[in-house]
Amino acid sequence: QVQLVESGGGLVQPGGSLKLSCVASGNIVSINYMGWYRQAPGKQRELVAVITGGGTTNYADSVKGRFTISRDNAKNTIHLQMSSLKPEDTAVYYCNAQLATLNLPKSNYWGQGTQVTVSS
Repeated sequence: QVQLVESGGGLVQPGGSLKLSCVASGNIVSINYMGWYRQAPGKQRELVAVITGGGTTNYADSVKGRFTISRDNAKNTIHLQMSSLKPEDTAVYYCNAQLATLNLPKSNYWGQGTQVTVSS
């Protein structure tokens, strides 16, 4: 069974930094891409950043220049380094991956989410 486990959320002051991590596990044979989405109260879930197996990245305009996504292919892990955080970055951040396992073809998976709160 595939699991995406996020860590690193918390409370941070405006202008501060935080690093999120997501580890994928479960007889994985290939990962097409992994990324981060976020959902603030009363808003739709939105893409934050995504990275392909080849290392190509894509960011939401609202986080460009402030957030950096990286990937450790050997550990099926991605990180999201968030800097210059703003109150509007407050949301639940979800890890997302499209991957194939020994038993299943390429499918989409979600983590349980981790809360990021930016407040003074």
